[in-house]
Amino acid sequence: MSHNIVWHNAAVSHNERQQLNGHKPCLLWYTGLSGSGKSTIANAVDRMLFDLGCHTYLLDGDNVRHGLNRDLGFDDASRVENIRRITEVSRLMLDAGLIVGTAFISPFIADRAQAKALAGDAFIEVFVDTPLAICEQRDPKGLYKKARAGEIAHFTGISSPYEAPLSPDIHLQTAALTIEQAARQVVVFLQQHAIICQ
Repeated sequence: MSHNIVWHNAAVSHNERQQLNGHKPCLLWYTGLSGSGKSTIANAVDRMLFDLGCHTYLLDGDNVRHGLNRDLGFDDASRVENIRRITEVSRLMLDAGLIVGTAFISPFIADRAQAKALAGDAFIEVFVDTPLAICEQRDPKGLYKKARAGEIAHFTGISSPYEAPLSPDIHLQTAALTIEQAARQVVVFLQQHAIICQ
């Protein structure tokens, strides 16, 4: 990093933005296998929070790879850089006072730990825990079929590991939950931890 780059403080403070928004900022970090329901649940939570008057934004893995991270592949080094960039964007959104959702596989414990270290107390790890067999059965994009046929390299859960969270803040066992029930569990957590009003 150049020594000529200096961080500029905004005229509107973080606390002022938080007071205007009426809730605390946080980073809901959804992690799980492809097809586990991360994006679907994250969108359901985002809708519930928006309907409650919260200021939110959802960063989806596929959407981010269309622009910001379009230059990255899916090898281990690219996955690490993908998560680093997302975390930095999320930090800016947290500074704006938003409740940020990120729906990424983020398969490595070390990368999620780095995201937590950068985001601090605002980081909330949401493990969308869906068995591999169910994810393969859903296979909405046909990716598991291609991975099993050897057409996709470095595919999480098949040819690349997924390291499940050891102690997530929110554990969604989706085999026993509807989308609405899973989303409600996240919203209730935010209420219980005084991030949003009851």
